[in-house]
Amino acid sequence: MQFTLPSNSIEHSFFRFKWSSNALLIIILLARRFMKLSFHGAARTVTGTKHLLTLDNGKKYLLDCGMFQGMGAETDGLNKEFGFDPKEITCLFLSHAHIDHSGLIPKLVKEGFSGKIYCTAATKDLTEILLTDSAEIQTYDAAYINKTTSNAVDTVNPLYTIEDVATTATFFEIVQYGEWIKVDEDVEVLYTNAGHLIGSAAIHLKVTENGKTTSITFSGDVGRYRTALLQSPAEFPQADYIILESTYGDKMHDIASNTIDNLHKWIKRTCVDKGGKLIIPAFSVGRTQEILYSLNQLELENRLPELNYFVDSPLSAKATAVIKSYTDEYNSHLQNILKIDEDPFQFKGLKHVETVEESKQLTESKEPCVIISASGTADAGRVKHHIFSCVDEEPHAILMSGYCAASSLGGKLLNGANKVEIYGDSFPVLAEIGQLKSLSAHGDQDDLCRFVGCQEAEKVKTVFLVHGEYLVQQELSARLSRKGFEKVEMPSMHQEFVLE
Repeated sequence: MQFTLPSNSIEHSFFRFKWSSNALLIIILLARRFMKLSFHGAARTVTGTKHLLTLDNGKKYLLDCGMFQGMGAETDGLNKEFGFDPKEITCLFLSHAHIDHSGLIPKLVKEGFSGKIYCTAATKDLTEILLTDSAEIQTYDAAYINKTTSNAVDTVNPLYTIEDVATTATFFEIVQYGEWIKVDEDVEVLYTNAGHLIGSAAIHLKVTENGKTTSITFSGDVGRYRTALLQSPAEFPQADYIILESTYGDKMHDIASNTIDNLHKWIKRTCVDKGGKLIIPAFSVGRTQEILYSLNQLELENRLPELNYFVDSPLSAKATAVIKSYTDEYNSHLQNILKIDEDPFQFKGLKHVETVEESKQLTESKEPCVIISASGTADAGRVKHHIFSCVDEEPHAILMSGYCAASSLGGKLLNGANKVEIYGDSFPVLAEIGQLKSLSAHGDQDDLCRFVGCQEAEKVKTVFLVHGEYLVQQELSARLSRKGFEKVEMPSMHQEFVLE
């Protein structure tokens, strides 16, 4: 195509000036590197949290490094690939200890990350025991698979080992709630209480580049404003961008439901009246301690039936010890309980099961009792063996204590499955199935809206919804829009956004 300049000299000069100015602007824009935010986990799903902030100078900061769980056949593949190069990460900001937020940190270190890992002291202590447990499980599972597989090509290796966890522990940098910390010349960070778990935090970044400061808030997991153990989520400074979890973004928790009374009802009906076992699948960190506290309250009220109450999870015992050491994070009600009861997680009849042999004996026992065991979704761990031995017998009951994906064993039981497959065998579901709906540590739709209610909505450029299913996020997005948040995004896996 031929292009002819105007013949008039004045027009010619003006056109050349205009063209040169536009070209220069285009060159400048093309050369400029914008701040970007990409999502490599918990994107339209509730697990594997990893959000990557890349500055225009190329520095990269990671928000959480969680393991994918309960994603069926996709799980292993998702956990093998980060979607970014660990060696390029400047530092990691960790919101809390749960494995879906911390579980791939040793793999990150193993593959070249060498920066600081910022978190609270309680998060550090809980994360170390959770990662150690994860490494042990992976090592055991890999050895078992390799032992039963003759094909050397199919050799399985753990994502990381206990030695990798020990190396990872040397990178932790402890922060306090409410104190701005200068990470480097570009970034400052503030941690505020998220109310989800002992040590959990919302993370707030101030990023300064090209003479401009941008404020970014990552909620982590938002707790509830009325819980038995923890303080409510704290208010936080005005943000330009908010990354907000959305696990229960379409639901309202049943505040009329009383955990203590419900537990008493289930224990009496199942164990006392019918002589059965009450199996309570519960995650080792957070949920188990809430259940123990509720049982302790029954004892204080002289309503706890005289039975044996087993916690069949060595990890739960370690986590409980850590949680007991951070009483300053308890809410005012629990602080008052401590004045009359020095250990709110201990009561008559409580027994901790340590060894595998003891767990097997408990599985085979016909004694009416309460068994609290991990995992909370019943997909793995010792609790699966207890359900295996009880699910097809009417005197027993299985009482779920939190969120279960529909594909998990717990989800199938809650959704009314007539039969379930466990360890390759099919069983009719004859045990009674129930749920403690009031125990969730995640805020509901009202809690999430209250969490961002401290913000001037018109000043927030974008809210990014993460850690939730897509249909759930759409409902929360509509609610946030009605509250004045003009732009709400629901990132897909590995999607990248430019922050202007």
